[in-house]
Amino acid sequence: MNEQTAISREQLEYSQGAKDFLARKPQLFVGGEWVDSTHDRTLPVEDPSCGREVARIVDASTEDVDRAVAAARTAFDDGRWSNLPPMKREATIHRLADLIQRDGELLAELEAIDNGKPKTMAHAVDVNGAISMLHYHAGWASKLSGEMIEPANAPRGVFHSYTRREPVGVAAQIVPWNFPLLMAVQKIAPALAAGCTLVLKPAEQTSVTALKLADLIAEAGFPAGTVNIVTGLGETAGDRLVRHPDVDKVAFTGSTEVGKIINRTATDSMKRVTLELGGKSPVIVLPDMDPAVAAGGAANAIFFNSGQVCVAGSRLYAHRDVFDRLIEGIAETAPAWAPRPSLDPQARMGPLVSHEQFERVMGYIEAGKKDGASVAMGGDAAPSNGGYYVNPTVMVDVNPSMSVVQEEIFGPVVVAQRFDDLDDVAKQANDTLYGLGAGVWTRDVGAFHTLAAKIKSGTVWGNCHSMLDSALPFGGYKQSGIGRELGSEGVKAYTELKTVILQL
Repeated sequence: MNEQTAISREQLEYSQGAKDFLARKPQLFVGGEWVDSTHDRTLPVEDPSCGREVARIVDASTEDVDRAVAAARTAFDDGRWSNLPPMKREATIHRLADLIQRDGELLAELEAIDNGKPKTMAHAVDVNGAISMLHYHAGWASKLSGEMIEPANAPRGVFHSYTRREPVGVAAQIVPWNFPLLMAVQKIAPALAAGCTLVLKPAEQTSVTALKLADLIAEAGFPAGTVNIVTGLGETAGDRLVRHPDVDKVAFTGSTEVGKIINRTATDSMKRVTLELGGKSPVIVLPDMDPAVAAGGAANAIFFNSGQVCVAGSRLYAHRDVFDRLIEGIAETAPAWAPRPSLDPQARMGPLVSHEQFERVMGYIEAGKKDGASVAMGGDAAPSNGGYYVNPTVMVDVNPSMSVVQEEIFGPVVVAQRFDDLDDVAKQANDTLYGLGAGVWTRDVGAFHTLAAKIKSGTVWGNCHSMLDSALPFGGYKQSGIGRELGSEGVKAYTELKTVILQL
């Protein structure tokens, strides 16, 4: 019996708290209250560790979305949130962070059940990241300001001129299924700090933690209508949000294909738009780097969160002097990354989020094989009892024309290629429609900075990968998006800059 078949993939029993929450009546959070939908259509909540339906959520109607936008519009226009003293808004956001910390164990479990990621990882990354993000952004509520500027073409003292930052208004925020809680907070935190009100639509595949977050938003004391949460399909509820005339800004994280649709739609009314889209991030290993160290880093870059990460290191470029040893080192990590049920305390990697995603990833693996790629590790589905488990996979003997090299797979699949020099690998790294993240493994600081300047990517990591921080701006070049989230740039994206000129 090999190690894969010895692993039990039976999902563990849920806690009573999780059972109680999943048993709740499907409702929407609008105007500070839980409300029924205008119709009775619902969507299933599925546990991808076992493929079973465990709850239902509302499939919001157009009328539901309109009601949520109206609540946000009223709350913004009467200033119940934006006109509060900045320190009071800051304290309320801090309070929400504290409530997430209090309920972190339940939030992590719900995320694991709904998304499939290991509960231990959900707590360490998603829950703790959400707490940190709220605490960081809370401080911006009392820090946003303009500046006094002397006109260039008038004598001093003739005009008094200055700029001011004002909240953009009502924000529609649409978040993905790979980091449901973290992405929700990454959207709402800067919007709230800037003084906006909002309507959040979580992904239909993973809405549970957003609904739990609504409970905590109410408990934290945000004025009614400041944050509204509607669940439903992207092509209906999401589309209505993007088109709604009372929405001033759209923030979306997801696929490039959908992002393009949203951008075109939002242009009709000139809504402000922030898009964080797809990626096909390169990981580059230079010959001076210890292959054993780089192997662990490269494996984590692609297998973390089952490869369902926009910045996943899905294209591996290793100098030919270390290529073979690097691939061997990654293969040695396979037992540690063997997929397990999300509530298994030994799990480091869980199932994919859905059957649809499972079929997509397996389709890419088969396409790669058909095109001539060789499988150095994995390349198959793990035995299961209804769950969506794909073994961590490394493909070699690939070329740039293959779909596995050019297209975002969004699964635990990396394609590995050799290179000879920095100019060569920089050219290969940039041979993509995307430009979200890139990693370089080397002990040569000069070589690192040379590559960091050459690579067309919103973030370049050195000797690490997927290291995000609330204070550092994040976003992409090319078709990886528009604008930046996090840091001061992320908060300013929820403001309008006004110039005021007074002749004295």
